[in-house]
Amino acid sequence: MSKDKEGHVKDQKKAPQKTLKEKRAEKAAKRMEKGKAEVQ
Repeated sequence: MSKDKEGHVKDQKKAPQKTLKEKRAEKAAKRMEKGKAEVQ
């Protein structure tokens, strides 16, 4: 993914306001949910 000077992902036209930190947080949350589902 190409990043502009501000560090935003250009390819994400739908949600340009999302930062890398937010994306990582989302991925982590999804992983947590998957882990919980597997444990139960």
